[in-house]
Amino acid sequence: MRVFFSTGEPSGEYHAVELASAMRRQFEAGIECEGIGSQRMREAGFNVRVDTRGWASLGWVEALAKIPPLLAIMLTTALRLRLHPPDLIVLVDFGAFNLRLARQLRRTGYHGPIVYYIPPGAWLDRKKAAYMVAKATTPLTVFTHQRDFYAGLGLHANFFGHPLVSLIPQRAPRPAPAHDAGTVAILPGSRRAEIERHMGPLLDAARGLAIERRHLEFVIGAANAEAHALIEEHIAQSPGIKLRVVDGARTALAESDAAWIASGTAVLEAALLGVPSVLFYVTSDTQARMARRMYAKMGGKWIGLPNLVLQRGVIPELWQENVTASALVEELRKILLDPSQQLAQLAGLHAALGPADALDQIAAFVLAQVRT
Repeated sequence: MRVFFSTGEPSGEYHAVELASAMRRQFEAGIECEGIGSQRMREAGFNVRVDTRGWASLGWVEALAKIPPLLAIMLTTALRLRLHPPDLIVLVDFGAFNLRLARQLRRTGYHGPIVYYIPPGAWLDRKKAAYMVAKATTPLTVFTHQRDFYAGLGLHANFFGHPLVSLIPQRAPRPAPAHDAGTVAILPGSRRAEIERHMGPLLDAARGLAIERRHLEFVIGAANAEAHALIEEHIAQSPGIKLRVVDGARTALAESDAAWIASGTAVLEAALLGVPSVLFYVTSDTQARMARRMYAKMGGKWIGLPNLVLQRGVIPELWQENVTASALVEELRKILLDPSQQLAQLAGLHAALGPADALDQIAAFVLAQVRT
């Protein structure tokens, strides 16, 4: 079986690799995986046709400059898939590219199965996009909210749970660290612009918290080699803090007592693992104004996935001008003194996200699209 996966940024690539792994476990005849991705997919044995390094952007404004080259890649990819059709196409998130790819394929007569895994707009769904996804693909969401949104439009979105429930077992509860010690994970994001905007206040906050706790350690998680090098550059300009850089969010979180995390999938990973955290995010002023208007119109209250799933503000959220060193220190100080409060409120997260075998169910469903 030949399966083509299309991703656009590190989180989507992660989900593609884990899904492919689960599919391979179930399909004994073997699966040849290819597609659009980067290093993680190469390491998992994918034949990467197009490398996505540099694709990810922080929002609509910064994405505009990338539209022309991505459009050309989309058209070329659609033509290649029409000429040499795989048994199955799996699109993973990244709606700006993947939704256009699906529509182009259908316009040009492609009749093979296309599964849209994690359709765009999980928490700020738009009717127009939902109709497009449902018309061109088989939607497969990982959130009950999105399943219900589609149902409210008379559309069907398949749901079996969130794959991270299958991949991240909750660790044993940890007591509060000693008053002058502890380990704090810092996850500044995977995109260059995120790191550039976040590292300044994060390093200032780390320096301030280290004054209060002289044996405190910091572990920074780098999403990839490019992020690792950029983070090291910032650290070199801010000496005197006891910290180290490791590969990946999971490694940084493994032995941490608490974390500062840029909004995204890593916040959900930390919550499932049992690491209490503070969420933050900074974007451009223009994008912030646009996001605030849209979020207010849609009735949004939170941006962090655990808060959205549980529909309550369990994890502190700092956004835009509120991302200051003093605010980061204040919120994390509370957690280090008593992590049990946040962890108690996160207790129902696993159940809210679905069954423990969600990923296997997702893989079985995706394989069934070929067999039918």
